[in-house]
This record gives sequence, C-alpha cells and structure tokens, in this order.
Amino acid sequence: MTVQESPASAFDRATMQRCLELARTAIGRTAPNPLVGSVIVNQGNVIGEGFHPQAGEPHAEVFALRQAGDRARGATLYVNLEPCSHTGRTPPCAEAIIQAGLARVVVGMVDPNPLVAGQGIARLRQAGIEVHVGIEATDCQTLNEAFIHRMQHHQPFGIFKYAMTLDGKIAASTGHSHWITSPTARQKVHQLRASCDAVIVGGNTVRQDNPHLTTHDQAGSNPLRVVMSRSLDLPTDANLWHTAVAPTIVLTESGANSEVKAALLKQAVEVIELPDLTPQSVMAQLYDRGCLSVLWECGGTLAATAMQQACIHKVWAFIAPKIIGGSGGFTPVGDMGLSQMTEALPITRLNIQSIGPDFLLEGYLPVENPVINDPIP
Repeated sequence: MTVQESPASAFDRATMQRCLELARTAIGRTAPNPLVGSVIVNQGNVIGEGFHPQAGEPHAEVFALRQAGDRARGATLYVNLEPCSHTGRTPPCAEAIIQAGLARVVVGMVDPNPLVAGQGIARLRQAGIEVHVGIEATDCQTLNEAFIHRMQHHQPFGIFKYAMTLDGKIAASTGHSHWITSPTARQKVHQLRASCDAVIVGGNTVRQDNPHLTTHDQAGSNPLRVVMSRSLDLPTDANLWHTAVAPTIVLTESGANSEVKAALLKQAVEVIELPDLTPQSVMAQLYDRGCLSVLWECGGTLAATAMQQACIHKVWAFIAPKIIGGSGGFTPVGDMGLSQMTEALPITRLNIQSIGPDFLLEGYLPVENPVINDPIP
C-alpha cells in the first residue's frame, strides 16, 4: 500500500523534489543500492546537498552533512529514502545525523531493506529528532521501483522494450526492422539503457540484427550486455563481442558449442554454462551480480517465455505511425498459450507520451505492485 504521508508544507514538497533531482544524477550507477539525494536547510536556506554516487561510496546524507558542516546543527535534513541504521560498507547515516545535531528530518519513503525497514526512523525519533515520513512518497517509490522490487522479490526489475508499427509488426516479412521508429525515439531508448544495469537479447537477435546494445554516447554508462543462447549457435564476429566498449556475458547450457565458446573467451566475453537456461535462471544470475533493473530487448519468443516466468514487470512499447502489413509472425510477444481474450494480460498504470512522430506506452504487468508496507505507526 502507499505510505501514509505526514503533514507537509509546499516548501517540504519542493525540497523533496530537489532530493529526487539530485538522486537521478547517479541513475544506472548505484546498483545494488538505491538512488538517494539529500538536502539540508537552515532557516529557509539550503546549506548542504548530496547524492549517493555508487555502491561503496558514502550515502547522500553524508555528502550533504559534509557540505553543511557546523551549520547543520538545528537544521532540517531532507532525504528521499529512510536513513540507514546499520553498518554495511559505510557507517549508519542515522547516527551521523544525530551527531550533527539536526533538529528535524523529512523522509520520502521507508526503506524496504529489512536491515532498515523503519529502524532508522525509530533511532532518529529515539534521539529526540522530529521526523516526518511519506513526503512525495509516490514519486520516491517510482524513482526506486527497481530497488523496491529487488528487496521484495529477490530478483531484478525487468523492463521489456520493443518498437512496432501501428499494425503491430516489429519487422517486415523479410525480417528487416531498421528503423521502425524515429531518431528521437531511439535516443529515448539509449537513455533507458543507461538507467539499466543489464540488457538481454537472445541468440536470434545477435544473428539477425548484430546490435551494439550501448547508449551510443547519449547518456550515462553502458549496461552489461547479456546474450541467451542454448546451443551457442552464434557468429564469432559480432558487435557484442567488442568488450572494450562494454562488457558482455553469454549464458548457455552445459556442453554447448565448444568452438564458439573458445572464440568468445578469446575476445574477453564471459561464457556461463547453466544446467537449464531459462529467463528465471538468467535473472537469478543477474540478481547475484547485484543488478537492480534489467532491460529485455529480445524477440517475441523469448519475451513470451520471460513474461510467463514473471521476469518482466514493466513494458515500454514504442509505436510508429506506420503500416507495413503482412501475415507473418513478427510480433512483439510470441505464443503464450492464451486462447481466450479474457486471458490477456492487462497493462496497468498506463502512461502515454509522444516521442517525436512516435508514441511511447509505458505500463506495468499484473504482478504485485512495487510499493512497500509502511511499518511506521
């Protein structure tokens, strides 16, 4: 359920939005940690700001406290996620806040990490600090939906991205698909990749499209590139094997093509053999690597299986105002064995926006919503 908001002023809400703006600075770089920004205000003046840049680095509150210095005493600290109360790679932020003499703390949302989960807020209140919880909670939860999902379900948050014509085709009858959407839409995809920790394709996509799966220098860092191929029937020369550009791993099944495996290893491509190659087993591998969000840019057959195995939780569908026709099977999602329209998977919380001449439909598959229960009374 949605966190119950505490009473807040317009200034509180605006300052929390600044925290979110700061947090977004590190999009795509903090996994497995969340995106967090913090602002310290004294008598209406901002005296400190900070954000968490990456795992292992200090948290947002610490950077804000360093900038504020002695002026933090008696001030108000804003942060979009509850301050931690345990010692991990870094010391607990709740104790740093107490030591700095803050009088008030405004928190966007409770941390879903069971190591925190309200304990940071309780510690601040125990120390006599006034704490308000749930300010701009919906926006805070949306920003960290991948982190929340990882904590709740112990798997990365899966996003399925595809582009299709107005009549539902992702390619012509020949398989040709470059380009369905406009350069503006493709730039949006590059930004999406920069926000994800990994991007997944199947072997057929490598063979037919020879993709790069990078951000094309549009924004941020390149994600980990992941290829699923049971047989390792892959070309030994492909853009994805240029690992100086971005790392690539290929997941296959035990005993697959040894010659191709050797060729990939020579190009610094990591090859992992699994007893059973499935979307679930791949997501488990990526969870163990600390991934928060995973982008599925695969074809329809793999997408259908990933949906059936609950590995896709959000959809980004780009629709181009074009019609190509044909009766071929080049559609975004393959056969899932659904024979009645009443069995169709509904997309909820739908958002539609125009991207140049194209449209982007963004929504969620019917899984448990990535929000948390508020343990704070």
